[in-house]
Amino acid sequence: MRYFIKLAYNGTNYHGWQCQPNAASVQETLNKGFSVLLNTPINLMGAGRTDTGVHAKEMYAHFDFENPFDIPNLVHKLNSYLPKDIVIYDIIPVHDEAHTRFDATKRTYEYHINTFKDVFSQEKSWYFHQKLDIDLMNEAAQLLFNHTDFQCFSKVNTDVNTFDCTIFEANWKLENGNLIFTISANRFLRNMVRAIVGTLVNIGLHKITLADFTAIVESKNRDKAGFSVPAHGLYLSKIEYEYITQ
Repeated sequence: MRYFIKLAYNGTNYHGWQCQPNAASVQETLNKGFSVLLNTPINLMGAGRTDTGVHAKEMYAHFDFENPFDIPNLVHKLNSYLPKDIVIYDIIPVHDEAHTRFDATKRTYEYHINTFKDVFSQEKSWYFHQKLDIDLMNEAAQLLFNHTDFQCFSKVNTDVNTFDCTIFEANWKLENGNLIFTISANRFLRNMVRAIVGTLVNIGLHKITLADFTAIVESKNRDKAGFSVPAHGLYLSKIEYEYITQ
């Protein structure tokens, strides 16, 4: 039987999602918890990878297990066993071919910027004190819809077959002094969101123009795009599947 796990985590203390030698990861921590409580080796497959320090408000992973078990009871035991920065929301039985990575139809990320120094959110958002032209940043964000090839925002030497992504949503909102960028797409490239945000910040600082932004995307050259913003402001906020009710 295959099961999807709906979870969330604060990524501050982890070197990303994926298991790594000599470094704590979310995947490794979950594998240990499930293996102990189910009394058999469990290796979770995640819906994607998040980098060191990146958070997830909603993440999915899947695993296979032959014997029946009480789902609410296991969820309760996992949340008691796991560290305080990882939470399990639900375990969902799915069909045997279901795959958290390949079956996702839409992913949404948020990037949080604090416009004032907040000592209680230093690891949860990026403090940036310079004045930004939010309206111009939103104009630039809308230009993303004119393109599908986002190689200029991808890490170099990454092992992918295509740099094409379909953008569904991209906008900035100011809420109580917090600037939040929301972007949704069918898939994302490595470092893509942080590179887009860095380039849009350059727009907001009037360092580059809207025409420059279009030229950067069309160049397909990472060196032309802006800096990669710090990881701790980034959140994977939603993953959607056709066969799971959100």
